[in-house]
Amino acid sequence: MDRRFVAGMSTHPVAADAAGEAIASVLEQLGEQPVDLAVLFVAGGPMAQMGQIVEAVHRLIAPETLIGCTAIGSIGGGLEAENGPSVSIWAGATGPVIPVRMEALHPRPDTPILGVPEELDDSTMLLLAEPFSFPMDALFGALPQGVPVLGGLASASNTPGGNRLWLNDEEFTEGAVGVLLPSDTVTPVVSQGCRPIGEPWVITKAERNLMHELAGVPAMERLQALIEELSPADRECAARGLHIGIVANEQREAYTQGDFLIRGVMGVERDSGAIAVSAIVEVGQLVQFQVRDAESASADLAHLMVEGDGALVFTCNGRGTHMFHEPHQDALVVQELTRGGVAGMFCAGEIGPIGIQNAVHGFTATVAVFHG
Repeated sequence: MDRRFVAGMSTHPVAADAAGEAIASVLEQLGEQPVDLAVLFVAGGPMAQMGQIVEAVHRLIAPETLIGCTAIGSIGGGLEAENGPSVSIWAGATGPVIPVRMEALHPRPDTPILGVPEELDDSTMLLLAEPFSFPMDALFGALPQGVPVLGGLASASNTPGGNRLWLNDEEFTEGAVGVLLPSDTVTPVVSQGCRPIGEPWVITKAERNLMHELAGVPAMERLQALIEELSPADRECAARGLHIGIVANEQREAYTQGDFLIRGVMGVERDSGAIAVSAIVEVGQLVQFQVRDAESASADLAHLMVEGDGALVFTCNGRGTHMFHEPHQDALVVQELTRGGVAGMFCAGEIGPIGIQNAVHGFTATVAVFHG
């Protein structure tokens, strides 16, 4: 029986053989179903073989559009191959998609982005980007408000020029590739894996990334009082890594985990009592401190995940067995609620919307859930 969304993965140590096994799995499930979009993730293989793998996917699966990238690890079905060679392929009858190829003039957040599509009404952008050459904030600033962007940053190499991106039969070492999808065919899921502690406070004094006052009290005093009230378990979580949640939609009457854009707490200025965070903050923003542990991360994804007919998963390379006690946690949660193919990768940054605000996240799982 033909399926609209299918996936295949192989961890064979020889890249060419892994590609062959993954392609064969996809073809067996597809039957006569045509493929509008294929997404390819390659981990651990020699760069010299990458072009051959892309050519084989094109020739045998014959998608109308193909995008792909290199990664440190890949996902297929309910399995996560965190390290070592693997090839994961996702193929779907998504309906027509519009290919996207973008470049930045400079790797600065204020640089112009070349190739931004003009027609974006009722579209969701699925994006794979090279982390050293493509400033995501510059793209977000160039897009109309309310256009969701989902995807991840290539993670195979931690040096400029070491990653590969593909759009159809073209290979790139910089910029971004992607497609525009009709918004009614895909649901974004963004699980940042944190839970709030204490209560929300309004920032009453701030300078760039420094929170000086929260609700009229020095920020450090607010934090010290909060830490003293925590349970021993939460205090231990905070000691391992404290975060701040910035409310993305302040029009809501109450806030849940999915309403916060999570950023890290970088430190405290003892002399001034200011708290440094990994984001620009402004007076009037509503914030709440957050902690993250394996239990909250797993529960958050399970709570936010929706049923679908296929899914693409972009999870942080700091999750997997680095975060969870057992392997395959994110993949299993997504697979359980997905009737068709699931594929994805471990990313150097995960892209997804919080409310109407797109962002690059860390220690997050973002999922494009397909319906059809």
